[in-house]
Amino acid sequence: MRAALAAASARNLLFADAMDKWLAAKMSDRPEKSQKAIKSTITRYALPELGKLTVQSITVQDIVRALQEVWSEKPDTGQKLRGYLEGILSWATVKGHRSGDNPARWGGNLKELLPAPAQVEKGKTGNFPALAVSDVPRWWAEVLKREDMGAQALRFAALCASRSGEVRGATWDEIDLDAAMWVIPASRMKMDREHRVPLSPAAVALLKAVPKMKDQPLVFPSITGKQMSDMTISKVMRDMQERAEKAAALAGHDPAKAGWRDPRSGKAAVPHGLRSSFRDWAAERGYDRDMAEIALAHTVGSAVERAYRRTDMIERRRAMMQAWSDYLAGRDAGVVVQFPQANVSR
Repeated sequence: MRAALAAASARNLLFADAMDKWLAAKMSDRPEKSQKAIKSTITRYALPELGKLTVQSITVQDIVRALQEVWSEKPDTGQKLRGYLEGILSWATVKGHRSGDNPARWGGNLKELLPAPAQVEKGKTGNFPALAVSDVPRWWAEVLKREDMGAQALRFAALCASRSGEVRGATWDEIDLDAAMWVIPASRMKMDREHRVPLSPAAVALLKAVPKMKDQPLVFPSITGKQMSDMTISKVMRDMQERAEKAAALAGHDPAKAGWRDPRSGKAAVPHGLRSSFRDWAAERGYDRDMAEIALAHTVGSAVERAYRRTDMIERRRAMMQAWSDYLAGRDAGVVVQFPQANVSR
């Protein structure tokens, strides 16, 4: 009886605690800087999904959710993280905290669910399938028909021209509704720099309509209360595409040309491609290139230029994001003529 209770207790080890034990057991001989870097990677990308799960209960689907964003955004980090997760769960198995196959194993396991690292790297040199600028209002009208949390997150991402991870990790304390401002800390940004996002009235209205739950810091939580997965947002666009293709087939049209497709590749548009659509729109409307790039949280100019830049053009960007919001809603403000402004980057 006592042995059975001890075994049951061993199986209740949380992943967060297993991580600490694994670091102490297997990484203690590494330089302190290396140990901190490993723990930081696991904490940032895996703990939101896995931290409160017992090592015994973790499934392949849990591992995929933990890897999803970093696997596509930072392939090198994603590969390292997968190795760390496999190591932690292998250690937990040997120590008697879990049994069965390792859900973080690559061969014959995650290899069947995630793109190969080489394919991801190759894909990063290309473009995500994006909507033609002329198709954006029609797409927006369709996505407005959905009220699930994934659709709301997708609409907010479109309004702000933000990355999926920035939106899915957004917390209420980052947002000032009165000032219509969203300040994303450097720790959550791809370029490791704080990013200010001016919110259009439509974005503010969307946030005010989102249910704000007690003791829930996330703006767009999943149904389990955790951070929403990237797949949840992607699924919104996949569902829209599937419905459009089915409708086309029923009407006797070619489904391969229906729905929301990139005009160059013919592939179905994806959420990240909305950022490209925004960038194309800004260029067509004559907005300042650097201003559009800053809105996308891209690096602008040389290191010297960035050092001397004293502004992120926040108020000019506010007007641009309002015009983008109007365009999404079918209210086109037309071509903008930008006049040079002195001392913008000094």
